[in-house]
Amino acid sequence: MSVDLSLPAPKSSGITENGTSWSRYGEGPTLVLLHGVGMNQHVWKPEIAELDTHFEILTYDMWGHGESLLPNRDLDLSDYTSQLLDLLNELEIEEVHLAGHSMGGLIALDFATSHSTRCLSVSALNSVFQRTSEQRIAVQKRAQDLADGNVTVNITETLERWFGTTGTHPHGHAEELARKLLESVNPAGYAAAYQVFANADEIHSHSLQHLPVPALFFTGELDPNSTPAMSEAMAALVPNSHWAVLSGERHMMTLTAPTYVSDAIRDFINSVAPITD
Repeated sequence: MSVDLSLPAPKSSGITENGTSWSRYGEGPTLVLLHGVGMNQHVWKPEIAELDTHFEILTYDMWGHGESLLPNRDLDLSDYTSQLLDLLNELEIEEVHLAGHSMGGLIALDFATSHSTRCLSVSALNSVFQRTSEQRIAVQKRAQDLADGNVTVNITETLERWFGTTGTHPHGHAEELARKLLESVNPAGYAAAYQVFANADEIHSHSLQHLPVPALFFTGELDPNSTPAMSEAMAALVPNSHWAVLSGERHMMTLTAPTYVSDAIRDFINSVAPITD
């Protein structure tokens, strides 16, 4: 399946006082789309094309990605959550639906837990939770490789995890887009975010049971690192939650199956907060 990346210009865009690059599309309830490590807000173009007739879509670049600045200090997950809070405050947006992919899902869940009065629902796509010891060793090695500057090796291995071996799947266009985004990312921003991502899979172990907003946990059947078992385990802890698995898809299902992903997000939000056209 090819990915259609043609979009109208955003209705507004800018950079906040503290250096966060953002864009807004469409009209309706605000849905914030949070990208994963190594990507930027442009990775959501397929979903924006599907969803901007139902929502006002807000996208932004996490610290050190895209056009956003990288703070000159060590970062933890709360710094990425505060980035979102500051963005909403500056844009004077009171309530939002959140959908985050991979590390974006961790940020979305952290925001929904910490600032539940500002969050109407949360969709965690291809998110990680309680890695096995083997998975943790592997991801921490990748984090160290990035810290040591081995970005090129990491890109090749990353794309294989995300899509499968190059040339053996029908998503060459999506893989090429992901490669270009990985090659353009600020290496220091990539390494900083990956360090957080590698060590944050346990952070919600004791907070999810207190998550007060509706939650969707959604991943790909063949995602080796954000497995269906992880989504099921997270959903089991959240009082008002759903979980789903997209058959035959891997980690970058947001690029390889954007219509299915968009439909799942829209249908979930409509089930908890009916959308009026």
